[in-house]
Parts: sequence; structure tokens; C-alpha cells
Amino acid sequence: MDNIVDSLNNAYQDFVAAAASVLETKDVAVGQKTVATDTALENFKQKWELFRVACDQAEEFVESVKQRIGSECLVDEATGSVTAKSTTGLPPISAVRLEQMSKAVRWLVIELQHGSGAAGGAASHAHSSAPFDARFSEDAPQ
Repeated sequence: MDNIVDSLNNAYQDFVAAAASVLETKDVAVGQKTVATDTALENFKQKWELFRVACDQAEEFVESVKQRIGSECLVDEATGSVTAKSTTGLPPISAVRLEQMSKAVRWLVIELQHGSGAAGGAASHAHSSAPFDARFSEDAPQ
């Protein structure tokens, strides 16, 4: 998981640096199209694509973990095994809550991939429209 987080962080940092480079190059060129601005724009495009790939990989990882956790919970419930609370010290998470979190992550990734500045709005929309799970204080109605 650390590798995925590091990869996503590095791709994001490279993307932001490429964006800054485009702005600086355009400023130096006084808005004129030059070889330097074309090169900076091409680099920006490459970094954007690499960032999208890193987002996709992170989303795939979240989905696989979600499925694994869901499967383990179903097996535990079906077999009457020890609950997650007694083994981890955390309350078990409902399948509904897990699906809500997964959807929120998917919306954020989609918003990032579309380049929208409304990613925060999408997260709050997904959070506020989803039914709350009373075990989690952050889900309680305000």
C-alpha cells in the first residue's frame, strides 16, 4: 500500500511541477508560442497521463481491498467466527458503509481525471446523500 501511496504522491508532485513549468515558460515567452512552451506543454501532458494511471492503480487497489474485506466479513458472519472488533479493536464496518466509502473514492478519482475543480463538492455530495451509519460519528447528521 505504501508503494501505491508513494506512486500517487510522486505522480501528483510531478504533475504540479509540470503545470508550474508551463506557466513559467509562458511567462518568460510573454505569451508567445515557442519551442520551450511546446516542450513544457508536452511534458505537462505526459505528467497528466502518468498521474491518471497512478489514480487508476490506486482505485484498483481500493477495489481489491474492499472486495477482500467484504469477502472476509461475509465468511466471518457465515461461519460465526470472531468479530473484527475483538481482533482489531475496531468496530466492524457494514457492507453499506464500505460501499459508500468506495463510491466516494471512485467519484474523487473521476473528478480528478476530468480535471474538475469540483472534487471536494463531489465528495461532500456523495457523503451527504448517503445514508449514515450510526456507529461512525462522522456520519451522524449535523
